[in-house]
Amino acid sequence: MDLLSFLKSKNLFTEEECITIDAAFDRAIISKKTVIQRVNRYSQRLLFIESGLLRIYYVEDGKDITHFFFGEDHFVAPINSIYFDKMERYEWESLEECSVKIIQYKDFLKLGEQFPKLTQVTLEFSIKMLDLFSQKLNLLQFQTASDRYSIFLDMYPNLNNRVSLGSVASFLGITQQTLSVIRSKKR
Repeated sequence: MDLLSFLKSKNLFTEEECITIDAAFDRAIISKKTVIQRVNRYSQRLLFIESGLLRIYYVEDGKDITHFFFGEDHFVAPINSIYFDKMERYEWESLEECSVKIIQYKDFLKLGEQFPKLTQVTLEFSIKMLDLFSQKLNLLQFQTASDRYSIFLDMYPNLNNRVSLGSVASFLGITQQTLSVIRSKKR
């Protein structure tokens, strides 16, 4: 869904307000397998994913660990840079060609002053992020490997065939071999 349609679906803004907010963002097309945010760098850009898929990940002891996936109709922001004035801990990679709308965070704040109901959209986004973190923490701390995969399918119902086995396994904290065995039993 494009940003304009997303804003209209919230039923918070007039048609004119939706158009004004949408126009404040720039559109970009990001090629598949492009790293758009590097670790240990600052960024002040807020993205809205209109189409495509991003993977947020880090490298620990030479291992590529998937932190989260973000697809259509999601905002993504470099939290450490924007809120804590720190360099980012994660890299962002496009797993598919992505169409995104981008705005500098300071410009987004100005939009929020002009359109106070934009705070509701930001709050909704923040709550979704907290819920994702909570689900992942529960998944890693308390679930069996098989249960982790089932929960992953519930968390991300449209991703199973869009991401690599390795990315899913690293997200779940299990090996690719274990994931292959689990997937074969679920078929």
